[in-house]
Amino acid sequence: MTAKVDLAVVGGGISGLAAAWEGVRQGAEVVVLEAGDAPGGKLRTSPVPGAGVELDEGADAFLARVPEAVELCDELGLGGDLVSPATGTAYVWSDGALRRLPAEQLLGVPTDIDAVAASGILSPAGVERARADLSSPDDRPSGTGQGDESIGTLVRRRLGDEVLDRLVAPLIGGIWAGDCDRLSLRVAAANLAAARDRDTSLIRGAAAVRAEAADDGTGDNPVFLAPRGGMGRLVAALTDRLGERLRCGAPVTALEPDGAGWRLVSGGRNGPAAAAVSADRVVLATPAYVTAPLLTTVAPDAAAFLGGIDYASVVLTVLVVPRHGIDHPLDGSGFLVPQSAGRLLTACSWMTSKWAHLGVDPSTAILRASAGRAGDDRALRMSDGELVAALVDDLRDTVGLKAEPTGVRVTRWHRSFPQPRPGHLDALAAAHAAVAVRAPGVAVTGAWALGVGIPACIRAARTAVAAGASAHG
Repeated sequence: MTAKVDLAVVGGGISGLAAAWEGVRQGAEVVVLEAGDAPGGKLRTSPVPGAGVELDEGADAFLARVPEAVELCDELGLGGDLVSPATGTAYVWSDGALRRLPAEQLLGVPTDIDAVAASGILSPAGVERARADLSSPDDRPSGTGQGDESIGTLVRRRLGDEVLDRLVAPLIGGIWAGDCDRLSLRVAAANLAAARDRDTSLIRGAAAVRAEAADDGTGDNPVFLAPRGGMGRLVAALTDRLGERLRCGAPVTALEPDGAGWRLVSGGRNGPAAAAVSADRVVLATPAYVTAPLLTTVAPDAAAFLGGIDYASVVLTVLVVPRHGIDHPLDGSGFLVPQSAGRLLTACSWMTSKWAHLGVDPSTAILRASAGRAGDDRALRMSDGELVAALVDDLRDTVGLKAEPTGVRVTRWHRSFPQPRPGHLDALAAAHAAVAVRAPGVAVTGAWALGVGIPACIRAARTAVAAGASAHG
């Protein structure tokens, strides 16, 4: 028997859950088909051995100055229980020391050259190369308002290699686990694209973008927020609202035309036989490499675009250590490590300093160490024991870790970070148009579309629901 619904959503990560919730809010009869045993995708909160607390295994905060995630939390009754990091201070590992990241920056682009010079992050030659941006002629590509280029191309051109390597790449690369020389400026660093378009000087443009953010009424508000208790609460709230509409263990193996609608065949991993769902509209909210095969016969051009999107893999390792076993003061949210440092460690969050509400015994410190980035899969090839040993070595050199961990949790995220290339948004628009023509009523979304941040995923999911409704109606 084939079930019939108004809207079928494939994928139970934050994109799929947000799309389904949007459909429910609009009064649609909805079903969500999730291949895994539990919803949430990369949003997952779980206990940390030896710590007595639960921590996120993926994203642990979202941007507060864009509305989508805050609005969704309000809709779900979580708005009054959002918390912000206790500190906005962070460090960068540079020239053999942790150096405080200046507050006067936009995604690593300094807006106060004297402040970045005082930080010691750049060499004197690197400072002067960056300063030259203030007087260099306009070299922006023609059609700047719509043009795209890599982040690395822009930053190297205006500010030099050191600013990219020691400031911009650690920050943006930490968000995307990517190579800034290959990441789309307009997708992975939209604020820098705005800064580029604002002024011939990238420094002055970045300062103007920062000033606008401070003047828009949110200047005194936190930059990041999270539900108290972790992102798992957001997933749980969506899951509770969706109820029996959510089906786990139901991987979709085929998308087929069905009259004016669509038929989805599920492999029925939790049952002996395949099942089918008939829907007027469909939102495919799965990773690009999962969505592409489903579109091969119905929208081959879009399938080719999605199938060509690269992904990076990361491993996040939580270490519980005695506080007296760390030499460096944990007076910030953590630190970043440039790729040029040659270390396995790419970043480390000082979770007990970052999130004061955890209430962990002050004698205990919890560190979350990141490893893996585009082009560097060393961490994926290591056993847990090898990985922890290598990270402890890096932490010994960077923060003076001299105690063995008393608790460890390793989370491996294979093919988890999409890598949008220059021209991504134009290719995305073409793919959306191809799907609309070849498969009316079907829409595609996910972190690969508009960005890996939670608000971006929610925004893209809402857009997908609206697009499917428009095409069908």
